[in-house]
Amino acid sequence: MPKVNQLFLDTGDDFPSLEIPRAGGGRISLPDDLRGSWGVVIFYRSHW
Repeated sequence: MPKVNQLFLDTGDDFPSLEIPRAGGGRISLPDDLRGSWGVVIFYRSHW
């Protein structure tokens, strides 16, 4: 089945590499910091 749009992740796609500030300090590197386990990442924009 073709992908709807290349900007969306599809089943089996690798998560793109990101490094972002962690709430409370430090940084998180994705997907490396979650490798080998399940995880949930929530991006909160804080306002529109």
